[in-house]
Amino acid sequence: MAIFERLGDLVRANINDLIDKAENPEKMVKQIIIDMEDQLRKATQGLGTAMGSLNQVKKQLEQAKSQSNMWQQKAKTCLEQGNEELAKKALANKVDQDKLVAQYQEMSDSMEAQVNEVRLQVDTLKQKIEEARSKQAMLVARSRMADAKTEMAKTLGNMDSKSAFAKMDKMEEKVEQKEAKAQAMSEVSGAEDNQSDPFAEMEKQSSIDSELEKLKQELNGDNDNN
Repeated sequence: MAIFERLGDLVRANINDLIDKAENPEKMVKQIIIDMEDQLRKATQGLGTAMGSLNQVKKQLEQAKSQSNMWQQKAKTCLEQGNEELAKKALANKVDQDKLVAQYQEMSDSMEAQVNEVRLQVDTLKQKIEEARSKQAMLVARSRMADAKTEMAKTLGNMDSKSAFAKMDKMEEKVEQKEAKAQAMSEVSGAEDNQSDPFAEMEKQSSIDSELEKLKQELNGDNDNN
């Protein structure tokens, strides 16, 4: 049965190998699950059909057994009534039914074995689909992480680190020059402000007078000692 051969291929498929070959792993993983679910649907339908056929054969088997028992009972009744010829006819019908019983039994056993095999394949595929679903988020995350690392590697690979650092040093030098210029202007501005500020000039003059007074006292003290 081709459908179940295909199921076996899907069950044995290595998802990681498929992802490695896929241009878009996220879509590929999703498509894998979709394909497996489609095969599961077909397999389930096939299993249902096979089980229906098996049930029909079993029904025919039970009918053949019932007919065999019926002719057996009729043959017995005929013998009890002393009608051996009619008993033989009943037994002939029983033999025919016994042949059908044997045929239906063989068909039933064979079909039941096939149904059990298909049921096992369906159960296995269900398990694989659940495993695939549980792996999907993890594989997608790994794929995205790999993409991010690849992009970062490309970015770093395209960057001239020496040139970049040289530019940074140059910019730092310019900033330092601007800071020095600003500081110098601030100092010059402050000196000019102090010269034009009358309050600052007053404080300065007061300090000078105080120092002058101290110096005079020292000189007077020296003269007195002499």
